[in-house]
Amino acid sequence: MKILDRIALFLLIVGGVNWGLVGIFKFDLVAYLFGGSAGLISRVIYTLVSLCAIWCVSLYFRNSQLTEE
Repeated sequence: MKILDRIALFLLIVGGVNWGLVGIFKFDLVAYLFGGSAGLISRVIYTLVSLCAIWCVSLYFRNSQLTEE
């Protein structure tokens, strides 16, 4: 599980940095690198980042359960 957790956190950080670039500079790095925001690879990356965000919610609850014991 730890490897999957680290991959999810990494992709979530990539997504956060991308959204920061969009918010500050109006520059979508993923779209730039992978053929526009409507491109297949870009859409796959956006979907993976969103799934990783959902996965990372489970990290929050797992960590809180460990500290309560």
